[in-house]
Amino acid sequence: MAALARSVLVTGSNRGIGLELVRQLAASPQPPQHIFATCRDPDGPRGKVTSPKIPVNTVDLPSIRRAVQVVESCLEGQGLNLLINNAGIGSHATLQPETLKRVCINRAWVSLCQEFLPLLEKAAKGAQKTGLSCSRAAIVNVSSKVGSIGLCLGVLEAPMYPYRASKAAQNMVTRCLAAELRDKGILCTAIHPGWVKTDMGTEQAPMTVERSVQGILAVLGSLSQETSGAFLDWEGNSLPW
Repeated sequence: MAALARSVLVTGSNRGIGLELVRQLAASPQPPQHIFATCRDPDGPRGKVTSPKIPVNTVDLPSIRRAVQVVESCLEGQGLNLLINNAGIGSHATLQPETLKRVCINRAWVSLCQEFLPLLEKAAKGAQKTGLSCSRAAIVNVSSKVGSIGLCLGVLEAPMYPYRASKAAQNMVTRCLAAELRDKGILCTAIHPGWVKTDMGTEQAPMTVERSVQGILAVLGSLSQETSGAFLDWEGNSLPW
C-alpha cells in the first residue's frame, strides 16, 4: 500500500481529530516522509504531538507565514502534497446581537490555503503522475453536515449559527477552489468526520475518534478527479450542499 502523500500538514493537531490524524498517518505501513503537525501552542498543556511541532495561530497572518517558511525549509525544494484544514472552533450561539460578528470565526483557514498554495503548486508540477489525488497535491477541508443547507432541517440538535454559517461558507469556498485549481493539478474536497467523541463532539457522540480518522484516511486515499469539489462523509458518501 503506497503512502497517502509524501508530505502532509495537519492544522489543529493538538487534540481530537487532528491529533489522531497525525498518529494514524505516522503509524501507517507507508507513512508520509514529512508530517507537519500544527496548532497554536504545541508546547502547552494540550500540545501532545511529538516533533516536528509547528506553532500556527490561524488568525495571525505572520504566524502562518512563519510556518510556511519552516515547512518550505524542511521540504528542501519539494512541494507540499496535502494540506488538511482541520482546526476550528465550535459555537452553540443563537441569533443574538453579537452572533453575526462571529459568523466567520473559522474563516482563517482561507489564509492557510493562500499562503501554502505556492508549495502545493510546486508539488503538483513536480509529481510524476497525472490526474488529481492526495499523493499529488490536495487541500482537504474538514467540514460538517451541520453546515449543509440541504440537511439543515434534519440536523437541529442546536442552533449553532456561527459554526453552521462558517461551515456553509467553507463548503462554498472549497467548491470554488476545486474549480480554480483543477487545471493546476490540485484537488480540493470537503469532508464530514461524523459526530465524534471529542471536546467539541462531547461524550454523547456515537463514534470514536479512531474510527472516524480510519474512515477519513481511507476516503482521502480514494479521492480523484471525479471527487474534487465534492462534499463527502467519513465513509465516502456524498452529502448535499
